[in-house]
Amino acid sequence: MKPAALSACLLLACACSPAPAPENKQMDEKLKKLTPLQLEVTQNCGTEPPFKNEYWDNHRPGIYVDIVDGEPLFVSSDKFDSGSGWPSFTKPLKKETIEERTDSTLGMARTEVRSKSSDSHLGHVFPDGPGPGGLRYCINSAALRFVPEEDMEKEGYGAYLPQVRRK
Repeated sequence: MKPAALSACLLLACACSPAPAPENKQMDEKLKKLTPLQLEVTQNCGTEPPFKNEYWDNHRPGIYVDIVDGEPLFVSSDKFDSGSGWPSFTKPLKKETIEERTDSTLGMARTEVRSKSSDSHLGHVFPDGPGPGGLRYCINSAALRFVPEEDMEKEGYGAYLPQVRRK
């Protein structure tokens, strides 16, 4: 079986709110650069397999940005091991960069998390996280691109270094 086909077979469906068709050529070009898994997750509300994704056990300092448009979403200093098999964060970098929507599919009430800038599905947020907020942002690696601390300045994310370095 080809890797892309295998990835597609391993996806878990999430009947949230799929993104509408791209409204402009610039967004269309960005979507063409995504892998089949990234496209399925971000545009069709797919979910990648737990423990078999790129960032679930990444412990390097850095920033996690939207895979579609590069918008900064989460930082490593807010990441924790939830035991779920997906990257989990206590909060987004900036609350205004994400949108939360009710998702009542799969027989349970959940809150879907989307990137406001690209309208991409990221994952879900649950009220069982650590810290004062008590939230767990359970995010698909396929919806993110990790920029390590040492590359943040040259990639234009230097302003976020203080948030990455706090603990």
